[in-house]
Amino acid sequence: MKERLNQMFKDKLFLVMMVLGLLTIVAAAGVATMQRKGSQQNPYLEMQDQGNMIAEEQMNGTLAGESNAQVAQVPKETETAKSPEVENRNQDTVVAEQTYEVAQNKRTEPAKTAPQAQEAGSGLDAASAFVLDFTENSRMMWPVEGNVLLDYSMESTIYFPTLDQYKCNPGIVIQGEVSTPVYAPANARVMATGVNEEIGNFVTLDLGNDYNIVCGQLKELAVTKGEYLEKGHLLGYVAEPTKYYTIEGSNIYIEMMHQGKTVDPLDYME
Repeated sequence: MKERLNQMFKDKLFLVMMVLGLLTIVAAAGVATMQRKGSQQNPYLEMQDQGNMIAEEQMNGTLAGESNAQVAQVPKETETAKSPEVENRNQDTVVAEQTYEVAQNKRTEPAKTAPQAQEAGSGLDAASAFVLDFTENSRMMWPVEGNVLLDYSMESTIYFPTLDQYKCNPGIVIQGEVSTPVYAPANARVMATGVNEEIGNFVTLDLGNDYNIVCGQLKELAVTKGEYLEKGHLLGYVAEPTKYYTIEGSNIYIEMMHQGKTVDPLDYME
């Protein structure tokens, strides 16, 4: 009986030793596995590092191989794509810098004398505005076709039917139907436009060489002050007569001056 108990104790002790041995082996294997995992490197990271090293070696090789010691430029295909927002900000910055530079240049530039401005009109460009050169041998076209109702007369008086009086006349009165177009009698520049109680709406034209002409009894003026006109350009239209010419009827008033003195317009008509 005693021997059996001893045998059973030995058997249990053997089993316990075997279990402990197995646990020790398993623990040792786990520790070894963890150490191997810790010592292993990520293959992807290793490849990436190698790629960077290769790229750096290529860049260094290119720089070292340049005979003129210029920095190698990265091809456009390898440049990092920029977002639209970054490009817009860069463009805005460039525009702002250019604007500032232009402003600075204008400030530092010496002042320039501006050429005398020429106003253009009636299809004439300011740069090609012709020189007005009206002379005593020049001839004007009729601004409107019609009979002369009242002649020029500064040396003697003539009768004015509406006024029922005789007086001198510094111009001529040409008959014309209401709304008939009235044209510039010669190349000219518009000196002034205005309205007068006697001759209504009028236009004063500079023909050149101190020759001026006034066209009155107009409506719907088609010209402005400072405008250059070619011969035959539309000035406006025949208006209803003012109270000074009700009996004479609708007409165009023409007064011509040379060096400030009135002259007979008929002497210069075609």
